[in-house]
Amino acid sequence: MSSFAQLAQLGDALAATKKRLEHRALIGAYLKTLPPDEIAIAARLLIGRVFPESDPRILNLSGSAVDRVVRELVGTRGNWDEVGGAVDFGDGVEKLLTLHAHAPQGEPLQLLEVHRAYEAIAEDTGPRSRERKDERLRDLLTRATPREAKYIVKHLVKEMRVGVSEGSLLDALADASGVSGVTIRRANQVTGDVGAVARVALTEGASGLARLGMRVGVPLKPMLAQSADNVADAFAQMNAPLALEYKLDGVRVQIHKRGDTIQLFSRQLSDITASLPEIADVARQGIRANEAILEGEVIALTAEGKPRPFQDVMRRVGREREIAQMQREVGVKLYLFDVLMVDGRVLLDAPNTERWTELQELKGTCECVARITPRDVAEAEEFLCRAREAGHEGLMAKNLASPYVPGERGKYWLKIKPVVTLDLVIVAADWGYGRRTGWLSNVHLAARDAETGELMEVGKTFKGLTDAEFKSLTEKLLADKVSEKRGTVWVKPSVVVEVAFNNVQRSPRYPSGVALRLARIVGFRPDKTMDEIETVQRLRDLQ
Repeated sequence: MSSFAQLAQLGDALAATKKRLEHRALIGAYLKTLPPDEIAIAARLLIGRVFPESDPRILNLSGSAVDRVVRELVGTRGNWDEVGGAVDFGDGVEKLLTLHAHAPQGEPLQLLEVHRAYEAIAEDTGPRSRERKDERLRDLLTRATPREAKYIVKHLVKEMRVGVSEGSLLDALADASGVSGVTIRRANQVTGDVGAVARVALTEGASGLARLGMRVGVPLKPMLAQSADNVADAFAQMNAPLALEYKLDGVRVQIHKRGDTIQLFSRQLSDITASLPEIADVARQGIRANEAILEGEVIALTAEGKPRPFQDVMRRVGREREIAQMQREVGVKLYLFDVLMVDGRVLLDAPNTERWTELQELKGTCECVARITPRDVAEAEEFLCRAREAGHEGLMAKNLASPYVPGERGKYWLKIKPVVTLDLVIVAADWGYGRRTGWLSNVHLAARDAETGELMEVGKTFKGLTDAEFKSLTEKLLADKVSEKRGTVWVKPSVVVEVAFNNVQRSPRYPSGVALRLARIVGFRPDKTMDEIETVQRLRDLQ
């Protein structure tokens, strides 16, 4: 078995450079040293993923559990305020253990046994499971060096932050295995498990990857879309015949059918069949194929058939208890929009227009999203108005000649949604990682309570700014610094920003009760004062 220290050492080496080619070389060299049964595990852990994306297991171990165990190790003298400047929780743990001269006890940790401990933590449920999880974590951290403890915590709290994306890992695999990047990516698209791809690529090469084809029951990564500012922009960007479809604000589902067996997978590749039994029934009875993989959107509806907010349908997804009661409280409906495979025929490379025609043959009694092939911008604008009047988000524009490219975000598909912006103030920011190491990048946004004047958080974002803007913003925020804890710098509220977002949803996490979904900064507003920022009451009205 290989040591866990090797993975931790590689993590530090990756975090120390921003050079992509160096990342690829370091990752490839490391993976090639591992025995076959460790390659998949290591590949996933390098990007902060403990299990395959379609694996339903979760660690369910909180930051407070880490805090409890670390405090036991350093004693009452330990204080998080001693580790200011930590870029994340894992980095803070390493700094605190180093400061208090933590020395590992027992045998050095091995990669496989650390992963087995993660599995045991994920699978431990029921009475006193918290105590047992704490004990397993305590055993790991007792035997770990401060550097190893950092990466254990990074895995547990899902903050790997070493600058390695899934894409750069795939590039490294192509270099190390000699298999083309196209072949590597296609295998990853159809398996949804970068670990399995890494193992097969390095042990069997291209011939082994060729056997990793599409299979009913194994979810694919969903094809993704870029954005267009408006209908005219979509026409200009696509510069090709296109279709327009209603963009529904619901849960995207991938439907796998084999005979009477139906499985529903989320866009994160989780099996959500049990939580949506009526959708499974509709697919089972409606789809006219023995074996098929299709895509659709599940939305929540009012009693009058109008769309309900996104968070309402999310109350249904992944639920394991009181399913019948939730069916009564939140009715849902399926709308199909694509087909990826039917009775052994893979349709990924077929053009969108052909897949749509195939879908009309297969859908049976299921409904499809509303769709047109507009002659011009005027007709498209009219269709957008109908979508908005029906209560939907906007439109999807799809190139009629485009293939289905799992996991890729290209210009074959474009999202068209009317943009609403709000003026909010920055009250805190988290230290960045990877390319943004040394910058404050994930900013905490707040609105004003119109009744009390209190500033209340309504979301976070690291999107929308250039590198130069992040650097300048960091200098400004550090000048306004009030306090710092666990990688978060709290500041005097003085920087007002204009923020775009998808929608406002209810949030039990924030005292404001609301949160912005997919927020992004579109500009700074130095002309605005605290009295002019948006109110929490307005955000509540936008739900």
